[in-house]
Amino acid sequence: MLDPQLLRSFVAIIETGSFTRAGERVHLTQSTISQQMRRLEQQLGCPLLDRSGRQVVTTVAGETLLGLARRILTLLAQAEQQLSEASQPLSLGVPEDFAAGAMTSALATFARQYPEVRLEVQSDLSHALWQRFEAGELDLALVKQGHGQGSPIASWREPLAWVDSRDWPASERDPVPLVVFPSEGLYRRQLTETLDGLGRRWRIAYVSASLASLQGAVSAGIGVSLLPRRLLLPDQLELSHWPSVPPIELALHLGAGGGEPLTRLSQALIDLCDQVMGPG
Repeated sequence: MLDPQLLRSFVAIIETGSFTRAGERVHLTQSTISQQMRRLEQQLGCPLLDRSGRQVVTTVAGETLLGLARRILTLLAQAEQQLSEASQPLSLGVPEDFAAGAMTSALATFARQYPEVRLEVQSDLSHALWQRFEAGELDLALVKQGHGQGSPIASWREPLAWVDSRDWPASERDPVPLVVFPSEGLYRRQLTETLDGLGRRWRIAYVSASLASLQGAVSAGIGVSLLPRRLLLPDQLELSHWPSVPPIELALHLGAGGGEPLTRLSQALIDLCDQVMGPG
């Protein structure tokens, strides 16, 4: 098995015409270069270099090896580059309502600009995404949060609305059936505290970590929920006579990493959220 370092030194000698200049190119001493060439010639069982003149040149065997060595080194360089490019992941955490649609288009544009980057997108409840971001597992995290959490690079207001089924309303039932995220979900506390303040009895009728599942449960008349106003569906109605709930914050957090791809991805997400939410 030929040692790529020996081949690299061999090519450098031929291209520079000197053991000394070859050593400077590959950052080795002249004596080391000489030892490497003796090893290569012993391994192949034939002389590769003609040292009789003022400039080192190849023998017939060395000329044959030179073309092969250049091809081998080129293939090795390509392999190293492709493996290096494939090992450049960017991890992004987003809420479910941003995981598809416009987000997919924005990420596709980024992927065309930076084909060497592998995108790892995680969609989950904001509480879980924030924990992963704080643990250093995410390069970027787009999360729903209370105002003032962390130090986001951009943020937007997310108005909330009470939503009920248009065909099978549940808001007048007693107790009021509620469609909610799991206990760590961001909207759940605002929902129950507001009903407690109104003196309305309530019960948890449906729990899911999936926004689409909650929307389907509301539309089917299983219960009332508190969701982003921009996501109101045609078969749902807003309970505008119920007390308003302060908006939450959609915030983009940037990890400690850097580099142009991460900067461009951050800007792409900011542009996307400006379109969806309005400038922060």
